[in-house]
Amino acid sequence: MAPRNWLTAGAMCAALAFAAAASAYFYSQQPTAADGQAMILPVDPTPLVAETKSGERSFSIEIADSSDEREAGLMFRKDMADDHGMLFVFESSGPLTFWMKNTPMPLDLIFVGQDGKVRSIKRGEPESEAVISSGLPVRFVLELKAGTAAKDGIAYGDLLRHPAIGTEPGSAMPPADKGDAPNIDSN
Repeated sequence: MAPRNWLTAGAMCAALAFAAAASAYFYSQQPTAADGQAMILPVDPTPLVAETKSGERSFSIEIADSSDEREAGLMFRKDMADDHGMLFVFESSGPLTFWMKNTPMPLDLIFVGQDGKVRSIKRGEPESEAVISSGLPVRFVLELKAGTAAKDGIAYGDLLRHPAIGTEPGSAMPPADKGDAPNIDSN
């Protein structure tokens, strides 16, 4: 009877090894930015709402809240709906920098503080390695198709609402510096 148990255990080990190999193969077939393919995250069921002087604007968003998702972002994405974007969520506030390498689509980068208020808006040029800096401590970045912020009236100080954007009671808006005067920086 002992040899029979040994054979059963061996068969089970072989089945587990096959399952692990198959799982690794199928997992490796998921497109990633490293493969030169666009990462598509699930659309969050709750829309992001921008409160602007001319009214509320609503966007469907993908949320990039892990380091791998933030690193891949919208790389290799060739098009996106006008009312769609990607919200980058960071663990804590601080100055942030982005670049557009491997991103063929021009973007608006909306830098947002812990309190949900827009701190700056910058333009990202396709395939550029130029550094795009928030200029101020921020915790969130919303990327939209280039020109969307201006078209929808999103400006410095506007509030973005979404469950992923927390608020910090008593946070004050820092004064705008001369670099923030134009809502969209073409650098």
